[in-house]
Amino acid sequence: MARQLTAVYIKQGEWYTAYLEEIPGVNTQGRTKEEARANLEDALRLFLEANRELAQQDISQHEDVSEEPFALVERAA
Repeated sequence: MARQLTAVYIKQGEWYTAYLEEIPGVNTQGRTKEEARANLEDALRLFLEANRELAQQDISQHEDVSEEPFALVERAA
């Protein structure tokens, strides 16, 4: 089974703030919980795209580099 992330929603006045517990820096807000959830998905996509671009810049400076898909799968306890 693929790893699930934990979204935290905090009602503050007329707004909801939202963040991912497991990934610092992925946070957003919305007027409704649904809007905050949609914005959180966008924030995660932008976060991953930015990290990918930074990694590609670093990779381009090395000669012997390999890449492969990677999935974090929950292990049975």
